[in-house]
Amino acid sequence: MEPNVNDLAQVRRPIEAANGLPNAHYIDASVFEEERQAVLFDNWSGLAVTADVPEVGDAMPVEFLGIPLLVVRDRQNQVRVFQNICRHRGMILVEEPRKIEGAIRCPYHSWCYATDGRLVSTPHVGGPGQNTHEGIDRATLGLLEIRSHVWMDVIFINVSGTAPAFQEVHRDLIARWAEFDRPLYQSGADSRFELQVNCNWKLAVENYCESYHLPWVHPGLNSYSRLEDHYHIEAPGKFSGQGTLVYRQLKGDAGEVFPDFEGLSGKWDEAAEYITVYPNVLMGVHRDHAFSILLVPDGTEKTVEKVSIFYAQPETNADLRVRNTKQWKSVFIEDVFVVEGMQKGRHAPLFDGGRFSPAMDGPTHLFHDWIAAQVERHRAKPQAAE
Repeated sequence: MEPNVNDLAQVRRPIEAANGLPNAHYIDASVFEEERQAVLFDNWSGLAVTADVPEVGDAMPVEFLGIPLLVVRDRQNQVRVFQNICRHRGMILVEEPRKIEGAIRCPYHSWCYATDGRLVSTPHVGGPGQNTHEGIDRATLGLLEIRSHVWMDVIFINVSGTAPAFQEVHRDLIARWAEFDRPLYQSGADSRFELQVNCNWKLAVENYCESYHLPWVHPGLNSYSRLEDHYHIEAPGKFSGQGTLVYRQLKGDAGEVFPDFEGLSGKWDEAAEYITVYPNVLMGVHRDHAFSILLVPDGTEKTVEKVSIFYAQPETNADLRVRNTKQWKSVFIEDVFVVEGMQKGRHAPLFDGGRFSPAMDGPTHLFHDWIAAQVERHRAKPQAAE
């Protein structure tokens, strides 16, 4: 019999005795909906990157787990996230990415909003030719803003509005990577790609967290950055991942490389780190570039991986950028058969969530424990508060 999905005690045991999350957390629609709130809405989830709205007035609609959202760079150059609906009748405001030249105008009744969300125009709201009405208080009818925070070019959102401040939640990680907390530059389409993967989004996290699979899944990478060159990154309840002591810079035919981030400490001469910012953002940092992978869940068994690569300077070698993107894409594609295979395995009813290697699976176990903690916290809430 399949383990009881409501019993997460075995997931939260020490790694030597723990099982992984039950099958239902990967294939059951009701558990997916539960995690949607407990894990993705109640915490700081990755939505987009600021390069999606590079210039003042840029607006990009995006759906996040069924919620229509709008990412805007306002006139003060601040990135904001709003619900992409008019406060009048709930009409979708922006259907395609575009530049907002004047105001954000609803196509239904032409209510207009400033890029900072203020309602600035309500034509004929009081009758023909009457653009005001005492019953319509524009000051209280601005766009509904979603709490957001930008770090390492990623736009994080807290849909529920209940999480502690991003800077508080991720204080340790922000300090760990403080040397990279600076403007990052992305060179358009040649530094971005998406992968459509047939797996639950959590399996992508679990695979990314650990280096145990490198010898068999990434033989090319493992040929110089060996399993024994890697170390675990473990911050219980916060983040986890892996690092390598052997990072090899990509070189062009004439020996050219990307410029380094200025002022890095010596540890980064040959080191690199790969961390999951719980719940759904995978990040990597190197002396000369960084990347983020936003995991966008599409139901229980499909995930879109949105990969963005960033550099230390606004101008970098175009051919080298293309080669770097191609190289990373090939590495990430090597993982697809693994996560899709594990997804198929979650339909085996006698699977108990699996066991962890105490020596090799620490970062993945921490992610399972964190997911279980979020679900337990959510289940402990009074039903009236739902």
